[in-house]
This record gives sequence, C-alpha cells and structure tokens, in this order.
Amino acid sequence: MSRILRVAAAQMGPNPRDMPRDVILERMIALLDGAAKSGARLVVFPELAFTTFFPRWLIEDEADLSRFYEQRMPGPSVQPLFERARTLGVGFYVGYAELTGSGRRFNSSVIVGPDGEMLLKYRKVHLPGSKEPRPAQRYQQLEKRYFLPGDLGFPVARGPETWHRPVLGMLICNDRRWPEAWRCLGLQGVELVCIGYNSAAYDPNGGNTEDSERRTFHSTLAVQANAYFNSTWAVSVAKAGDEDGSGLIGGSCIVSPDGIVVAQARSLDDEVLMADLDLDAGLQGRAPGKMFDLGLHRRPDQYQRIVDQAGIEAPA
Repeated sequence: MSRILRVAAAQMGPNPRDMPRDVILERMIALLDGAAKSGARLVVFPELAFTTFFPRWLIEDEADLSRFYEQRMPGPSVQPLFERARTLGVGFYVGYAELTGSGRRFNSSVIVGPDGEMLLKYRKVHLPGSKEPRPAQRYQQLEKRYFLPGDLGFPVARGPETWHRPVLGMLICNDRRWPEAWRCLGLQGVELVCIGYNSAAYDPNGGNTEDSERRTFHSTLAVQANAYFNSTWAVSVAKAGDEDGSGLIGGSCIVSPDGIVVAQARSLDDEVLMADLDLDAGLQGRAPGKMFDLGLHRRPDQYQRIVDQAGIEAPA
C-alpha cells in the first residue's frame, strides 16, 4: 500500500489591520472546508495567519500590541478553527504570534493532528529586519522588536497513522532562505516540511533592486532547491496581496523531493492548492548511491537496515 497523503496549501489574501478576528476565522474555516471537501488530510496555512503582519508598524501602545498575540494555543479567539478541523478529521499547520506566561514573544507555528491534538511546535529562528525603526521608511520590518529568536531548535515529529506516519518539520518565512535550517530537518529524516510566510513584495530593507516578481522567484527557488537537497516534500504558503497599502507576494507552492513544483497559486487572494504526496518519493534521495525498492517500507526489518546504512536518523 502506497504512503499517499493528500495535502492542501491554504493561501490567504490580506488581513488588514482593522479586519475583525471573526472575519479572518470565517475565511480560514472556508478554506479548511474547501480543502476537506476535496479530500485533504492536512491543510497548511500561512505565517501570522490570524492577524495582519503587524511588524510593519511601530506600535508603542502595549494594549494595541498585545491584541496580536495568542497567550495559549488554542485560545478562545482561534478555537473555532480547531473545533471545525476536529469535526472534519483534518489536521493543519498554522502560524501565529505567541506570548508566553513569562512575557516572552515568539513568531510561532504548530501542526495539529486530525484529532485536534498538537503534534509539533516551532518558533522562528531567523528573524529579519531591525529592532529600531529605519528613518524615512514608510513600512518597517520590526520582527526583532516584537519577537525573540526561536529557542526550540528545528524539531521533527511523526504524523499519525492516518497520514502514514510522515516525519514532519516546520519553518517560518525567512527560515526557508537558510539551507542550514533545512539541513537540520533533513538530518532527522524529514519527509514533509510545512512553511508559512508573509513576504514583502518589495525590498524590506529599503532598497530598490527587488520587485514582487524577483522576490516571488527567490521564494519559490529557495523551496525547490532545499526540498531537492534534502529529498523532502515541502508545502510553502503565503499571506498575499495588498495589506494596508503594503504588498505581500503570493507564489504559494507544493514542491516534490525532486524539486519540482507540483502546484502553485495563481492569485494574491484566498486560494486552495491540492496535491497527493507520495511520502516514499524521497527515500532514494536520502540514501545516496543506494538504489532500492521503494516498496520496502512494507518490510520494516529491511527498511530499517537500509536507513541505518544510509545514516538516516528518523524519530520513532
């Protein structure tokens, strides 16, 4: 029996700063429903999916800032998404702003199983931008002001039996541009990397050498190259479009272990991409020089011997 997992990339259009949370949740649930109706078992949402990309603003009022963070996951403001996913029996990846009990702030993401239980949590490591505002820039990139670098490393976890127990990992936005992050996952035998992003459609450092076309190209290139280098599936999902006058690229994509884009967004709005992922497609690439029957996952003793010889360390 093949290890096929149907996955959806749920690209979102813009979340303006004044858009109510319940409206954002309605859109996300509509995307989830559409994906589930088409047979998806796992749905991948973007980075900071529940809010606008607030690090573009200098926000000095603590009450105004705190409304963008989740103190627990799931909290009351996002519970409807979790409840709907559990009812549908569909899991999901979602990015959000995290405020811990000790007052620390992180740009975080979670993978939730079809039973509504948390499978894995990650905190973004590679924070772009600056801590202090850059003079004369209309839009800022202040992630270093509002978040701490992630302190969980690059963990992986097995998915449930209903997903054929894939080795799952996560990255967030700028992480996808750093091959070291991917390699940390690859060395743990990752089979599916979920990524959410909110990437500016202009040079966020104030230059004029990058436009939306080039930034979308680089976004896709980074995922294709690193998926191929680490022989893993990757689902990379944008929040896109004009958000309070600030452009965000689209280009959400699903990429195979061969580095091939098997599905890509055509819009800058809410859009669902679907693909059937053969989770065994990366086995040969993770065992360099060893040509073996990809059906060996049905023979655990032989499979374990092969991965041991290849030096692959996957979680139990």
